[in-house]
Amino acid sequence: MCGFVGFADTSTKIDKVTTVNNMMDTIIHRGPDSGGVFTDDRVAFGFRRLSIIDLSDEASQPMYNEDNSVVLIFNGEIYNFEEIRKDLVAKGHQFRSHTDSEVILHGYEEYGVDLLQKVRGMFAFSIWDQKKQTMFLARDFFGIKPLYYTQNTTDNSFIFGSEIKAFLKHPSFKKELNKDALKPYLTFQYSVLDETFFKGVFKLKPGHYMIYKDGKTEVKPYWDVNFDEKGNSLEHFVEKIKTTVEESVKYHKISDVKVGSFLSGGIDSSYITSLLKPNKTFSVGFQDHEGIFNETNLAKDLSDILGIENHKTVINADECFEKLPTIQYHMDEPQSNPSSVPLYFLAELASKHVTVVLSGEGADEIFGGYEWYRPTPAMAKYEKIPFALRRAASNVAKALPQNRITGFLVKGGQTVEETFIGEAKVWDENDALKVLKDDFKKGPSVLSITKKVYDRVKNKDDVTKKQYLDLKLWLPGDILLKADKMSCAHSIELRVPFLDKVVMGMASAIPTPLRVNQENTKYALRTAAKEVLPEEWANRPKVGFPVPIRYWLREEKYYNLVKEMFVSDIAKEFFDTDELVKFLDDHYHNRHNYARYIWTVYVFLVWYKKFFIELEGEAPSQSAKHTDELVTV
Repeated sequence: MCGFVGFADTSTKIDKVTTVNNMMDTIIHRGPDSGGVFTDDRVAFGFRRLSIIDLSDEASQPMYNEDNSVVLIFNGEIYNFEEIRKDLVAKGHQFRSHTDSEVILHGYEEYGVDLLQKVRGMFAFSIWDQKKQTMFLARDFFGIKPLYYTQNTTDNSFIFGSEIKAFLKHPSFKKELNKDALKPYLTFQYSVLDETFFKGVFKLKPGHYMIYKDGKTEVKPYWDVNFDEKGNSLEHFVEKIKTTVEESVKYHKISDVKVGSFLSGGIDSSYITSLLKPNKTFSVGFQDHEGIFNETNLAKDLSDILGIENHKTVINADECFEKLPTIQYHMDEPQSNPSSVPLYFLAELASKHVTVVLSGEGADEIFGGYEWYRPTPAMAKYEKIPFALRRAASNVAKALPQNRITGFLVKGGQTVEETFIGEAKVWDENDALKVLKDDFKKGPSVLSITKKVYDRVKNKDDVTKKQYLDLKLWLPGDILLKADKMSCAHSIELRVPFLDKVVMGMASAIPTPLRVNQENTKYALRTAAKEVLPEEWANRPKVGFPVPIRYWLREEKYYNLVKEMFVSDIAKEFFDTDELVKFLDDHYHNRHNYARYIWTVYVFLVWYKKFFIELEGEAPSQSAKHTDELVTV
């Protein structure tokens, strides 16, 4: 885990070295061990390093080729770097270090853009080719590592980096709110558009690269998920899962620093932990809550079975509300997945013991783990009726008073494209329009966002369509974003062995009935896991990372805290605050469960207050572990 910033073609009136250093200061948490700078007449690169592989100074960045004509800044890990390195050495390339970063540098020289087809790992990087006067930027297959860019500047300069907050330190950057982002955010709970909540700031899509030349950008895809079922047996795929995931874990544990794992009570992190067998595992739960809100005892039990030392922490509502502004600062954009909060504290706990942690993110998306992926038993029976009849019943039910029966009939006569927008669905779009002020009602509709993704898998079955949508929207926009930002907030690197392109290639061949069926979700994966896990862990239902928000918001203390924000002048810029308070009151008095509605709005307001009122371009104080070594070339 590291972080980088950079810019090109900025007005000569600014001091490039000072500017890039100021930008780097905002992301010290991503790389507290050292820093480095490169500038020339057109570009400035800044890098913050967290030392993971090859701890020597030779592995520092920016990194250069033999004649210093090609410059690299790189965030991530290339797990098959040793194999690629052998090929590059055989072709005459000279290496100065033993790090994976240098493989990217020489790989670009040897293979060009085709380098992206050879690597296996998580990454975001930028390469400046001084001879060609061209910048090459790329982001990994799934979007594990972030990469933002913008030309929303006073002089049309190009700015890029690992975190948006660094842009605030560039004197040419125009900080403006993207008004179109708020409406879809309320439904999805995360920033779902390519353009972020900062106007003109974009996310480079996963599996895409960019060429920047002569002030212009060109973005192209280089990889995509391709579900292509193979007609093999369950036993065949169980063996494939075992060997492929085990190999991926082997790659992901390569490190010159201590490695541990996050561990909940679910199958995904448990399977990774059982294969990794680290010295330490880390778990978090909520004080005064048991069951799904506190699975630390389950994590401790499995750790004991595996002979691993478990460290756990429990947190309370006061801690969560107190840290929420800091959490949203690290997120860069509002992100109201409640699990971000315990993940922040979990990463804090792990950072006291290790520098690298492995986790189970991605298994649900690639192996079919969410309950949403399979119909309820009642719906499964109903779907045996021809669709045309169900469609007619749905149209009739829409005109009737809404209740559980009419709701069932309406959904039963709709396509997956009409009913499934991803794993998260918070605000009903009509409710969102009721509370938003007119200036914020113009954002794209939910279905217009999902349609672009569904159009790529028109001929696939419903389960595959849902998985593909989650892989493209939910996974990078929510799951991986919070994994990266919460771990980086505490200067540790989080690795996700399930999200490996070889694992994905294997999983995409598994027939749908072996992924999701009436017996279970992640059916093939669970079957494989039984060989290394107790059966109760392999078969445990998916619970996610639940947070007791609905209970907290029925306590007077937190009700008043949220209400104060909901009636503030800040809230009045965006919302009909009377309508907001109605939702809050209905929840507080237990007339309805509006916890997610309330939390999603509250998180946005906390984020907006931090970035557009309090922050004014200033970062919370950070401290590096070591003195920076800044070099200007």
